[in-house]
Amino acid sequence: MTRVMIAAPSSGAGKTTVTLALMRILRREGIPFQPAKSGPDYIDPRFHEVAAGCISVNLDAWAMPLSQIKTLSGPGNLIVEGAMGLFDGAGLAGRGSAADLAKMLSLPVVLVIDAAKTAHSVAAMVQGFARFDPIITIAGVILNRVGSPRHLQMLQAALADSGIRVFGHLLRSENYALPERHLGLVQASENRNLDSWIDRVADALAMSLDLTALCALTGKAIKTEFAPTPPPAQHIAVARDLAFEFSYPHQLRGWQEAGASLSFFSPLADEGAPKAAGYIFLPGGYPELHAPQLASARTFKTSMAWHAAAGTAIYGECGGYMVLGRGLVDAKGARHEMLGLLPLETSFQTRKLHLGYRQLTPLSDHFTGVLGAHEFHYATTLTANGPPLFAAEDADGVFLDNMGLHIGQTCGSFAHIISGP
Repeated sequence: MTRVMIAAPSSGAGKTTVTLALMRILRREGIPFQPAKSGPDYIDPRFHEVAAGCISVNLDAWAMPLSQIKTLSGPGNLIVEGAMGLFDGAGLAGRGSAADLAKMLSLPVVLVIDAAKTAHSVAAMVQGFARFDPIITIAGVILNRVGSPRHLQMLQAALADSGIRVFGHLLRSENYALPERHLGLVQASENRNLDSWIDRVADALAMSLDLTALCALTGKAIKTEFAPTPPPAQHIAVARDLAFEFSYPHQLRGWQEAGASLSFFSPLADEGAPKAAGYIFLPGGYPELHAPQLASARTFKTSMAWHAAAGTAIYGECGGYMVLGRGLVDAKGARHEMLGLLPLETSFQTRKLHLGYRQLTPLSDHFTGVLGAHEFHYATTLTANGPPLFAAEDADGVFLDNMGLHIGQTCGSFAHIISGP
């Protein structure tokens, strides 16, 4: 059994590249495992799914209770990709870091080291991480962006003297770069060459990887029962296409485990929400990249107007929230008419980053109990006239402006809900 976290000293070290290669190698070897991502990430888990051939879950040490984290991680083999630097968390206290998750699950950590601009100093950096928190076990490293065989020898010698194990390495190559966008990597569904790219990187890592030693790393396999909350309706319709890709698998699966049936429809294909649906969920995504197509989706618009008039509960999250509004202004300044179900106008013409964990207290009966959530977008709100959906605090407990809107049974906000009752 292997249960391990792949982390790094900082963002940009190559965690995702190495994690995808490792997952593909394990899949080739016929070793079953649960892929997972630390924190509130929609994009990396979809890449995991291509590499691993199975659903990847989010494990969030800030927003989720321990019982849910243990249940989602499962009892068997587990490969978790960390987020940012190992000890980087939310707020002034840095809560919810990959290190916090590793401690919750007793996971040994393999650090991905960007070796491009270092040699013997690598040992000091790794030893610092190994000694920073005695509860964390730094099992070893995988060296990324190694410049040459001579460079590799220098790195290995420095780490050998410090007692740090090298599990493998990747040489520096432009062939290992993936395209990026303002919210991170381009989505897995948009990359036609992703599968072959993962194979190429896996082939490169496999040549040096000590798979036997890595598979010997293990943490405690503890499973607890996390009871799903009652679903918002027995039939839930979920928008799903390139404009609405940001939904958490644990949320959808939780609804199903609680007895709901799910159906999916594509607004970009001008599909309407099924009339039988008792609840409609418009997830986040990139509606700004498809605004003209959404604006002309007459069947989609008609069906949503029908449901709103019929009193169907409708919830939009981030991108879905913007689509529920009256208009969306794209980066070039063109306004596109959206659903008009909320008195909201948003814009991407002037970008402003909104980022961080949010603790949400509902101000309507659409939700109950305090919710753990995350906000990450560049949209600006031009107008938002109406009753707010949530009172909000940041990761330090500082009160923020109220978030979202609710009009009748239609509501939404920029926050992505991760966990709650």
